[in-house]
Amino acid sequence: MPASRTAPASRPAPVTPASPVRTGLIQITVAGVLWGTTGIVVHVVHETTGLNPVSIGFHRLAIAALVLSAVAAPRLRPTLAALRAAPLPLLATGVGLGIYQALYFAAVAFAGVGVATLVSIGLAPVLAVAWESLRARRLPGPFRLATLAAAVAGLALVTGASAEPTSAAPRPLLGLLAAAGSGLGYAATTLVSRHVSRTTPPMTLTTISTVIGALTLAPFALSAGLTVPARPDVVALLLHLGLVTTALAYVLFNAGLRTVEGSVAAVLTLVEPLTAAALAVVLLGEPLPLPVLTGGVLLLTAVAATYLAPVAGGPTIAGCLRRRSRSAPPRSRT
Repeated sequence: MPASRTAPASRPAPVTPASPVRTGLIQITVAGVLWGTTGIVVHVVHETTGLNPVSIGFHRLAIAALVLSAVAAPRLRPTLAALRAAPLPLLATGVGLGIYQALYFAAVAFAGVGVATLVSIGLAPVLAVAWESLRARRLPGPFRLATLAAAVAGLALVTGASAEPTSAAPRPLLGLLAAAGSGLGYAATTLVSRHVSRTTPPMTLTTISTVIGALTLAPFALSAGLTVPARPDVVALLLHLGLVTTALAYVLFNAGLRTVEGSVAAVLTLVEPLTAAALAVVLLGEPLPLPVLTGGVLLLTAVAATYLAPVAGGPTIAGCLRRRSRSAPPRSRT
């Protein structure tokens, strides 16, 4: 009788790292949460110092640009190489960053944190879908048209409910226009930076865009005034804007764009208006009347539907992400 053979102990399956797509989703979501704190900090700085929204935007970008430039100084040659390789897209990304940020800060001062963030961020994914349809010279399908209609209806409800001036929104109509302009700029900049991020490292892309954005706002900020009170609380708030909500958040965002489509990235950043609205209600006591809540739900539903909608009659974006995540080969441990 042959000796019995002991079956070798089964080895535990190696733990593979998260797929690049999943990592990108996490990076962009964290960036959105960090951005969600921007509105309330801008509101506090504006109310306590009287600093112009454009000037606040300049300080934010200038702080981030100085810190990122110091970090990137030892790698100056790759940065210059990236500029030579794609000068126009990088210039457009930086200018767009400065403009849509200044418009958002103006919207916060004129219309309040919650409404400004909801309109500016909620419009971006819908505008991205509209642009993709125009670029393809093809009308959206019924599902996409219904999505756009819901977004327009939601924006109309938010606009109608926010037309009356309040202490938190002294010039609501002007603020809504600024928020819409900010959403348009954010959508365009996201689409451009999506393509640039494929060939430009996240740190390099963020450094170049913040430097260009600060230079774009500098003339307007100089005319509006740059004086900042030398108070620890104000300095801490500006450092938070520059280091956390700009340098760190945009490095994470640009890193995520390397594996996540621009339209999907715009959907993920919906955590920004949700964070901003919650902070505005809890910390600032901003009201959220029923029409604003209803319009906000319609906007968020429209953007979520953009994520779930079929791409050009094929599988959904979410399905593509799931399949790509499952089929991605494990990285080598070496």
